[in-house]
Amino acid sequence: MDDLIRKLVERLPLDFRVLFRQFFLRVIDLEALSIEADVERFLGQFAGVLIMLSLVHSVVTYVGSVVFTAPAERLAFFWHMEHYFIATMMLVIGLFTVISWDAAFPDRRDVMVLSPLPIANQTILFAKIAASFWIIGIAIVTLNCASGLLLPLLLDGQAGPRFGILQALPAWGFTLIAASVFLYGSVLTVQGLMALLLPRRIYLRLSAVLQLAAFGLFLGVYFVQPSLTDPISIADPRNHWILAASPTYWFFGLFNQLNGSLPAQLTWVAQRAWMGLGIAVVGSAMSLLLCYVRTMKKTVEEPDLVPGSSGLGWIPSLGNSLQNAVALFSVRSLARSRQHRVAFAFYLAFVVGLAFSLLRSQMAAGGKPVQVGMDFLISTFLMMFFMVAGFRSVFALPISLTANWVLRTTQLKPTEDYVAATRRTLLVLAVAPVWLLCAALAYRMSPTLQAFGHLAVLALLGFVLVEVSLIHFYKVPFTCSYLPGKANFQLTFWGFVVVLISVVVPCAEFELRALHDADRYGFMLCFLVGAGGGLYAFNLHSAKSAAIHFEELPDEAITTLKLNA
Repeated sequence: MDDLIRKLVERLPLDFRVLFRQFFLRVIDLEALSIEADVERFLGQFAGVLIMLSLVHSVVTYVGSVVFTAPAERLAFFWHMEHYFIATMMLVIGLFTVISWDAAFPDRRDVMVLSPLPIANQTILFAKIAASFWIIGIAIVTLNCASGLLLPLLLDGQAGPRFGILQALPAWGFTLIAASVFLYGSVLTVQGLMALLLPRRIYLRLSAVLQLAAFGLFLGVYFVQPSLTDPISIADPRNHWILAASPTYWFFGLFNQLNGSLPAQLTWVAQRAWMGLGIAVVGSAMSLLLCYVRTMKKTVEEPDLVPGSSGLGWIPSLGNSLQNAVALFSVRSLARSRQHRVAFAFYLAFVVGLAFSLLRSQMAAGGKPVQVGMDFLISTFLMMFFMVAGFRSVFALPISLTANWVLRTTQLKPTEDYVAATRRTLLVLAVAPVWLLCAALAYRMSPTLQAFGHLAVLALLGFVLVEVSLIHFYKVPFTCSYLPGKANFQLTFWGFVVVLISVVVPCAEFELRALHDADRYGFMLCFLVGAGGGLYAFNLHSAKSAAIHFEELPDEAITTLKLNA
């Protein structure tokens, strides 16, 4: 099988194969990577996480099929899992689309490097599209390698399908591919129309806003949309507007139509999926062709984004000159870099989602004070954690490695001053906004004394998290090259999930009891103060003997011969 695939690949033109590999590896910006970066290993670790999620989904599906034995409950469970899998698949593809924003369209680097070469525009176009769809295919296969086979198998024997697994498996595979193509094609259509109709500078500015809007839309639809998983709620005319507005339900109807299990009164839902798929395919194909024909010259002739001539002359003081410079550099880097905005938006989405959930619970109380409970404590803890972790993660990604020489030649102060500047930046940009947001949410909480006590704990927790994130972080934010594949992403991801669940809930339970006991509350404050002070002293001592570095390199593997034994 491998020899057959290799022979088929070798039949492709050499220029197409070279471009395909380069575009495939450019899912991550190559200019932001270390010279020793292992991109393929990094992407493989992401694929491993999706495979693990597929295994978890399979276990949940199998357990549910055993637990729910009544026909009505069993049908509702399978409908719920079908919609959940489709929605999760579309979320993954949507996140990939946001991360690889504009990857299918020619940029200035492509035009300047490839135009002088004897390479046709259609070769560049096909290589970009093939690389994008190859990654989409990897996402579909890895996320459904186990659950995508188990679900059609368990559906065998359900009312509706005539041919059992022989009908359910192809229907399920086609539905996942169609849903992914619809979402990706819809985004390409919108991007192509903007690139064709707008000047390049305006397009780039609106594209950045649209990118974040798409990110928020995908996450918002996934977490906020109502779940209609039983025949009664789906057939209710009052819920038809949800079915008509949500593409996830369109393709849920498409699968059941192909599987022969769709009620006759819901045929219109599947028809929306067919119409949406056709519009997305035709629209994306036309926009891509027109962009490669008409906007290649525009990309070279029209300038990209340039700094604005007007702006505020006053800048708030955050300390000494170095602390002001690092904080201002971090703010402007996050505002101007699309890559960093997307990475940070992933964490920010959880913060905003948790804040909205708390606000919704307060609004449901009808203006009455809400008691300080576990949901409020856990949500605020997670908000603080995700905000600090989000800034810490984007700090490790460079904004422009070609400008690092400026920072290297101006390193006139010791390392501990740079660590102090990074600490001040995290406190101002990460801890303070979350604390103020939680204070606004705690305004309507009761008892007031307990709400204020929790805010004091939250401030100390934010300081402790900042000190933890600064351990061995001897870098200027946004300046050190990134080395993907250096850490085991799968182990880090699942370890993070386990630790977060096993630590946050017991800590919230302990604090809830401490808010009713002065002695326990005082012990908790003393522990947080001691932990923060100890970590601060450790980071200060370690920074005195460390050096700022700007290039991530793998650890050297040295093998000894043990001749001294």
